[in-house]
Amino acid sequence: MNYYDYIIVGGGASGLMMAYRMSKDTFFDDKTILILEKEKKDTNDRTWCYWEKENGEWDTILSASWDKIIFKSDSYKAKENIVPYKYKMIRSKDFYLKIWNQLKRKQNISFQKDTVISIHQLDNEAEVIAENQVFKTKTLINSILFTDAYKKQIEFPVLQQHFVGFFIKTKEDSFDNTAATFMDFTVEQRGNTRFMYILPTSKNEALFEYTLFSQDVLAYDIYKTEIEKYLENKNITEYEILEKEQGSIPMTCYKFWEQNSENIIHIGTAGGWSKASTGFTFNNTTKKTTKLVNFLKQNLPLVEFHKVSKFWYYDLLLLDILHEKNHLGSSIFSQLFKRTPVQKIFKFLDEETLFYEDLQVMLKMPPKNFIRAVFKRIF
Repeated sequence: MNYYDYIIVGGGASGLMMAYRMSKDTFFDDKTILILEKEKKDTNDRTWCYWEKENGEWDTILSASWDKIIFKSDSYKAKENIVPYKYKMIRSKDFYLKIWNQLKRKQNISFQKDTVISIHQLDNEAEVIAENQVFKTKTLINSILFTDAYKKQIEFPVLQQHFVGFFIKTKEDSFDNTAATFMDFTVEQRGNTRFMYILPTSKNEALFEYTLFSQDVLAYDIYKTEIEKYLENKNITEYEILEKEQGSIPMTCYKFWEQNSENIIHIGTAGGWSKASTGFTFNNTTKKTTKLVNFLKQNLPLVEFHKVSKFWYYDLLLLDILHEKNHLGSSIFSQLFKRTPVQKIFKFLDEETLFYEDLQVMLKMPPKNFIRAVFKRIF
């Protein structure tokens, strides 16, 4: 009774998106699919943002979108029109509702609340050890990081994109809600890569997120103080905090996919699906879940799914630099945005550029640091 054709471990964005895609493909209609998670997510515990050209798959659940983005640093400031792209925002509650409304229509897909303790490759099948039961499957799709091995290795640098965000509401109209502030590096850097990320959803409501690309997570009060200081500097003193959020996403080129096996495949952050140089995950997950569903239908070995691309090497070089000299983040991103059209930056970060376009982007960043990083990797 505890055997399923497919088991999805983890009910976050990547696990639920996989289940959603499988539910919409008739190939899986006669397959039993189980989702295992300690709780059924249905609240605003995450905010996801991504850029996309024109209309997209998730447009019906967008909380906001923008045609312009703002970049600020001490050396460069700009408000850029990003057409044909839009910068889009989704609150997790709306995402979960959409997914669960679809999944409840499928009798072959079930959900169980249980805490998964470990997963194991057996002979020709995989095993899931949960707190209350043991499950087996031919194909295990795992989205949970069970180990911190990526933190303990030294071959690949590990930074964190860590942040605290306040959704605030002001008494007066205080925000330009036609543009999202992508990065504001005018905050004190203190030897790190630190910026404020601002998403105005109306003229008096916005998310302010104090964000770092660095090795160590800070005490909560530091993020809180920096947000309060930033608001005060903008003469925003009368406001209420509607919600708060906090998170930390690994930024590393560690080869998570090498843990894939005959019957187990890792997805989401656990599979290395977070963009190593930025921490962006949602759009990558949208693309990779589509590819993985098509891959599963071909009954190919799971270890063959992941392919290392040239962009993995580009990300590695940037992380090498920021790991060694974390204070250079503001300078690197400033030169990139100052000297490169934002549409080309988005295309590059989406891993859709040709090699000559890659060079056009990379040569706009400080060359000395990247050349040094290349030689360090080679030798």
